[in-house]
Amino acid sequence: MAAPSFTPLVTVVLLVVLFGAGAAAYPGFLSLQVVLNLLIDNAFLLVLAIGMSFVILSGGIDLSVGSVLALTTMISAALLRAGYAPVVVIVAVLALGALFGAAQGALIHYFKLQAFIVTLAGMFLARGLCYLISIESITIDNPLFVAMSQTQLPFFGGFLSPGAMIALVLLAIAIYVCHCTPFGRAVYAIGGNEQSAHMMGLAVGRTRVAIYALSGFCAALGGVLFAFYMLSGYGLHAQGTELDAIAAVVIGGTLLAGGYGYVAGALSGVLILGVIQTLIAFDGTLSSWWTKIVIGGLLFVFCVVQRLLSFSAKK
Repeated sequence: MAAPSFTPLVTVVLLVVLFGAGAAAYPGFLSLQVVLNLLIDNAFLLVLAIGMSFVILSGGIDLSVGSVLALTTMISAALLRAGYAPVVVIVAVLALGALFGAAQGALIHYFKLQAFIVTLAGMFLARGLCYLISIESITIDNPLFVAMSQTQLPFFGGFLSPGAMIALVLLAIAIYVCHCTPFGRAVYAIGGNEQSAHMMGLAVGRTRVAIYALSGFCAALGGVLFAFYMLSGYGLHAQGTELDAIAAVVIGGTLLAGGYGYVAGALSGVLILGVIQTLIAFDGTLSSWWTKIVIGGLLFVFCVVQRLLSFSAKK
């Protein structure tokens, strides 16, 4: 299936064009710190997109990640307010996120349920649990979280936040796991043809549960990074972020049908979303809703192009 490799190339070209347009229209747009700020502001989205990449590569979908992110901020804020150590809180919410995802994966595989329905239910469940904790925003003033929010790490003449560095490290690990391990090869095999994966003797059930556990873990880690960024827990955090993560993965060149794509494409997809937001912010005259309009148009175009290239590849 060589033809769909065209879509990751288009993503990179589009990213270059957007940066070029921004540099031509706004002085200073191509400064190093503006670029690094894209990573700082979208670190949590990159982490969500990494987990979503594995899910979509396997032919699935996970609509619960935005709600799990919000729930993670709420649990973290509540536990910190109750006096628990921040390290204990972080480990606990990461474990809960992974267990939540694994439970969804088990329901999808062993009960033969549609991933869309199961994760939609998970989305409502996680969002509802937020409001059982509190209907109000909970401020986080723990010294570790505040330090993580304010720290600036030197990076090639600019600076990155600890959250952005964590996201980049996770991306590097995910690329290795996806392309250089048996687990990664099993993910591609399941997404390409589940029946063939069964016939090859792959542990399809165990792999699918692990995929959704990884997505849940990434959603919880994204929640931790979002808590660093916002210093609060709130049930309304990250509404619609699951759709942004899906958009970033698809724009990054991963086929929605599964079986083809690159985890690294999540970075280019997230950067494109970030550049669009930045261009609109630099303009100053356009409504922020234009971000959603442009992203929706791009997503539509990429889905159509992927489908047409898939048809041509089969011929």
